[in-house]
Amino acid sequence: MPAHPAAEQLGARLEKCSVPVSFDACRTCADPCDIGHAEYPKQFVVISTGASDWQHDVKDEKNSLAYHLQSVHHELVRPTEKTAAPSASYILLGVFESADSTALSILNGSHRSPGEGNSASVIVLPDFKLVTSVDKAAKGAEDLWKAALDPDIGRAGVPAQGNIRSFPLPYQCVVLICSHKRRSMRCHIAAPKLEDALITSLESIGWEAHTQPDDPDTLGPALETIPGSPEERDAAFTARLKNMDDEYDQKRVLILRVSHTGGHKYAGNMILCFPQGASVWYGKMTPHEVPEVVRQTIVGGKVIPGLLRGGMHLSQPGGKNIIDW
Repeated sequence: MPAHPAAEQLGARLEKCSVPVSFDACRTCADPCDIGHAEYPKQFVVISTGASDWQHDVKDEKNSLAYHLQSVHHELVRPTEKTAAPSASYILLGVFESADSTALSILNGSHRSPGEGNSASVIVLPDFKLVTSVDKAAKGAEDLWKAALDPDIGRAGVPAQGNIRSFPLPYQCVVLICSHKRRSMRCHIAAPKLEDALITSLESIGWEAHTQPDDPDTLGPALETIPGSPEERDAAFTARLKNMDDEYDQKRVLILRVSHTGGHKYAGNMILCFPQGASVWYGKMTPHEVPEVVRQTIVGGKVIPGLLRGGMHLSQPGGKNIIDW
């Protein structure tokens, strides 16, 4: 089936911006839903809760890490850094660069913290790292922000900040699926079906599908122990991400259910994040589309215009794919 004209037009615009796209017969609907995404953050964090549904706005839950982190971010990010959201015409290009914003998207996730008590594990994207031993109180939120989320620091963060320790995520891709029942019953119904389809498709090609992060004790030295200047520390972190393929026999994907990501009126929202720094935001996904997403995007590094709702760091001058270093 040929691509829908709207998808073809978007694909042509993306190609002009050096975004690798796939025009193979798309298994998506013939009339794609709204293209574009209303909210683009510099970073987004996924806080461990072990649940797949949360109150309507996770940041409204008093004394939760999400609640404290929102307060800390609003307090500490400098007013001169607070930039307006990019225009709709720019969003449609699908090549938003996170450096253009200081917005922080705060999500709850289905993963569990390996520790006991009042601490959480936080996945930071597109930095592609797991931050552990984060106290859920206000002081823990402040420590996390200063160690990993301050717009002025690099991808590797800063040297030891309290008890916090950070580790590279050992996956070829991290997939976030909205399962937030209190925001949308349709998302809650779609999420397990999409997760099952992803697991089936990945395992059929010999990849591993994980629904919980690896134990931090198996992930090597903490990033806080890397010596050198901020630039040297970032380079060392990137080198560790590049070498992940050599450390595991099979390629691996982490799949998490998350709270409402915003910007969509349809269910089936999925964010694919890669260690190279790209994030692809697909919408109105069904299990029918999942095999093509695995083949074209996760394995092939190409964006499917008919599903695209937006993305970060997608432009790849020189003909590279989004999974190329």
